[in-house]
Amino acid sequence: MYINGEWITTNAVLEITNPVNGDRVGEVYQVGVKETEYAVSAAKEAFPKWAGLSGDQRSVYLNKIVDKLIEKKEYLAQTITKEMGKPIVNSRGEVDSAIAYFKWFAEEARRVYGEIIPSPLPNKRISVMKQPLGVVAAITPWNFPLSMGARKLGPALAVGCTVILRPSREAPLSSLELVKIIDQAGLPKGVVNLLIGGTEEIIGPIMASDAVRKITFTGSTEVGKVLVKQSADTLKRVSMELGGHAPFIVFEDADIDLAVEGAIKSKFTSAGQQCVCANRIYVHDNIYDEFSQKFVEKSRELVIGNGLKETTAIGPLVNSAAVNKVVQQVEDALDKGAKLLCGGSYLEGQAYSKGSFYPPTVLGDVTEEMVITYEETFGPIAPLIRFTTEEEVVQKANNINYGLASYFYTNDASRAIRVADKLDYGMVGINDPYPFTVQSPFGGSKESGMGREGGKQGIEDYIELKTITHQFKLT
Repeated sequence: MYINGEWITTNAVLEITNPVNGDRVGEVYQVGVKETEYAVSAAKEAFPKWAGLSGDQRSVYLNKIVDKLIEKKEYLAQTITKEMGKPIVNSRGEVDSAIAYFKWFAEEARRVYGEIIPSPLPNKRISVMKQPLGVVAAITPWNFPLSMGARKLGPALAVGCTVILRPSREAPLSSLELVKIIDQAGLPKGVVNLLIGGTEEIIGPIMASDAVRKITFTGSTEVGKVLVKQSADTLKRVSMELGGHAPFIVFEDADIDLAVEGAIKSKFTSAGQQCVCANRIYVHDNIYDEFSQKFVEKSRELVIGNGLKETTAIGPLVNSAAVNKVVQQVEDALDKGAKLLCGGSYLEGQAYSKGSFYPPTVLGDVTEEMVITYEETFGPIAPLIRFTTEEEVVQKANNINYGLASYFYTNDASRAIRVADKLDYGMVGINDPYPFTVQSPFGGSKESGMGREGGKQGIEDYIELKTITHQFKLT
């Protein structure tokens, strides 16, 4: 672990295995309550000095991190693939994303502007300053182990906060490599601290601490709700990027080939283990047969295997529990009348025998009572649902507690505006399976979370506003 600028070992060793074959790929040391309290103390002590630097000075540090990430890009990508299984091409994209976030917020560090407010009195001046919030605890998931850390550390460090990073125990190695880079970049002691370990040992002390002023969490809605409740005791600010259940709508006027290509990318990237993956694919009844035929053909072409191979399109799921969940959803759908169009069975052969593999699976004629239509799917299962009218499909798309990402395909400009306005989601992609960029805010509504990451808005959740008034004598 990394606390107050020092690498610390413990007797609690956690072995990290590759979901492709169960082979050991590394190990990390886990911490207890004592180390967590030390990290909080170190971050608190480092805060005044780090916050006191200018935006330009902090920007220099962030750009050093960028340079070192670029130097180690391929090594980092392979680390991600080995620890959580995604294809190497996706891991390289994740490293690019991490680089982009640090680069973006290195520039935003210079643009944390205050403002002057016109006073109602001639002898008074009113100004608003933006200051860093304080110590931040960043809790990141296993499915984007590097870029989620960058998306949280970038704005926090840019504005002047100090950070305690707690990555998932499923895939902590890339976070470890990131903190090595931060150490090499020369950030002052205590500005960034890395803790790996159990919930009681880390999250408990962090949530109880008055010194930690903000929690930024990416993970499940269930855990997010618990953290929000716990934050109330010390009135911590919270940012929550939680679960999703994205609708993917294909209208009858859509370019079908483009929609099929988009659905393949949205559904099967990282084996469907993304909170923004298409979870419900609604297809207009008039084009349903053509779309489903082409979609199944493309799904069958996807190469399954070890993510380190350049030709692999779908790697393993993160563990056997993830496989069991998708199996249960498929069985439930089939029991209730869905049609199995492809996939739907365990992969056989030596290449798959030791890994957590499941093939791309397409279910046809899915209906609303099937579990897959309302419980988040973290796997390569694509349910196809028929619809007939715009009003009907928008109502069905919105009839869920999640509100993260949504997608629809149409060539009707009027419909594009109407549907985008009506979809109750934080992000909408029109003929676009990837409506996410570092330049724009990422986040959702309803039970998909609160707050935004990325864009110029991404820095606001790490800022405290201070109003300063100055009354003086007029001469």
